[in-house]
Amino acid sequence: MNDAGQGPGAIERPALANETGDYWGSDVMALMLREIGLPYVALNPGASYRGLHDSLVNLLGNTEPQMLLCLHEEHAVAIAHGYAKVAGKPMGAIVHSNVGLMHATMAIFNAWCDRTPVILFGATGPVAADQRRPWIDWIHTAADQGALIRNYTKWDDQPNSVGAVPESVLRAYKMATTAPQGPVYVCFDAALQEQRIGDLPSLPGAQRFKAPAPAAPDPAALQDAAALLNKAARPVILVGRTSRSEEAWARRVQLAEALDATVLTDPKTGSGFPTAHRLQGPPAGNQPSPEALAVLREADAILSLDWVDLGGALKAACGDDELKGKVILASLDHQLHNGWSMDYQALPPADIHLAVAPDIAVAALLPLVKPRAPRPAAAPQPAEAAPEAPKDVITPVSLAGALREAIGGRTTTLIRTPLAWGGHAWEVAHPLDMLGGDGGGGIGGGPGMAVGAALALRGSGRLPIAVLGDGDTLMGITALWTAVHYRIPLMIVVANNNSFFNDELHQDRMARQRERPVANRWIGQRIADPEPDIATLARGQGATGYGPVRDPAELVRTLRQAIETVEAGGVALVDVRVEPGYATSMGAHYSRR
Repeated sequence: MNDAGQGPGAIERPALANETGDYWGSDVMALMLREIGLPYVALNPGASYRGLHDSLVNLLGNTEPQMLLCLHEEHAVAIAHGYAKVAGKPMGAIVHSNVGLMHATMAIFNAWCDRTPVILFGATGPVAADQRRPWIDWIHTAADQGALIRNYTKWDDQPNSVGAVPESVLRAYKMATTAPQGPVYVCFDAALQEQRIGDLPSLPGAQRFKAPAPAAPDPAALQDAAALLNKAARPVILVGRTSRSEEAWARRVQLAEALDATVLTDPKTGSGFPTAHRLQGPPAGNQPSPEALAVLREADAILSLDWVDLGGALKAACGDDELKGKVILASLDHQLHNGWSMDYQALPPADIHLAVAPDIAVAALLPLVKPRAPRPAAAPQPAEAAPEAPKDVITPVSLAGALREAIGGRTTTLIRTPLAWGGHAWEVAHPLDMLGGDGGGGIGGGPGMAVGAALALRGSGRLPIAVLGDGDTLMGITALWTAVHYRIPLMIVVANNNSFFNDELHQDRMARQRERPVANRWIGQRIADPEPDIATLARGQGATGYGPVRDPAELVRTLRQAIETVEAGGVALVDVRVEPGYATSMGAHYSRR
């Protein structure tokens, strides 16, 4: 090993083909990416970072990090997002100058709203005008490239010397991985990448620049919170953005059992509490159900574990009436916002604010709560009657049932679920059983996030499955090429209603409010005439495509074939044509008109 630049915490140098003293600015950048421990960098190639690309290949040997070639910049960032949702730590993504960054913006916004650490690197044409090539370097250079995404990243930087690169990369990693987590962006000047620097400078090791240990809650506020929960007769725990840690999961269960508290969960944030537990409350979709809102109205103490839109949920429960229960808020989300995006949601009331990550709050509260005897089990309430579907159609609910049957006893991670599935459409018993939504509420990121999550799950023994809508899949279908190319086993099930159906419902609502024809709601929404052949599009990426499946009698058999493909190391997509006009898992149903 080359020992140039030794010192306390210095990086060990790899053996290089270069002559001594023959190094470039991008070599420093590549070595720092390795130093912060990024296992992969997903990228779509671009001339603005050709120097860095060369260093990753010819200096680092395309290992630690390994490049993952993507067919679109949005896929690259979405893959990094999906990976971090499973792994709990970031991988990298690299995008080409300002034009690639523009492509990536939706995926960056998703990671921001989902509070997920993504380390994003970009590049700009030479900042020094006299070093720009005619035409192309000019349109690929921006005076302030970070301004494109500054309102939905935690931090961005453009180091203006090779010597400034190590600190910039170290700070980016520290910022992204410090709670509340989120995406960061570092832009490298192409001229700095291609600058010959001779000997490598002394580079700092990352060990002394890690994210700080999680803060502890204020002792007085913690005692007040425990006292409030101990005297509560009807406590409720709202499980929102929590980690995928098994230990933290077990502590949440212990706290709920000690308090005999009703627990409400949010499918947008993934598995947070076992659905089969006696304390699991009424299910929810993207919004709390009427039954869940009734639980909130009657609660005398509410512990919110970083619930997404707590203020909105409480207002929906109580309207203009005063909330009866006292609210304990465990969240660091207030530290993240700058006012451009309203993803901070409605301002919630909080009688006690524990300004710590929710997992930390639960661990601190556990020793202070007094275990109580469980309440008598409530009689189960009958579900709202829903229209019975004809035997010859597949509904969102029957798709869920068929998928459960096909999976059997396999350990599975459901990476994504469709909007039509309510909170109890899928039983969860482990923090990795379901990963939740994309954060930003757009479409197109599902396939890329599925690939990233499957990458993090590879070798875990878990079957990775994403149930996506047809619009989401069509926007992001080429992300599957990356999964096939890098042998990342993955199963995509497309709940295909040949429509941007959520917006059909909005048009239905508008027509009714304005006393206009509801029959026209499909216009400008239906994906038909022709219907895209999604299975063929998947085959075009090298995946195995099945379908379209229209016959319920064929569904389980086809899903089992797809599972066999994935278990053999392949990528499978099953196009399932669903009729959206029937019941969701919560008993509510769409209007079928």
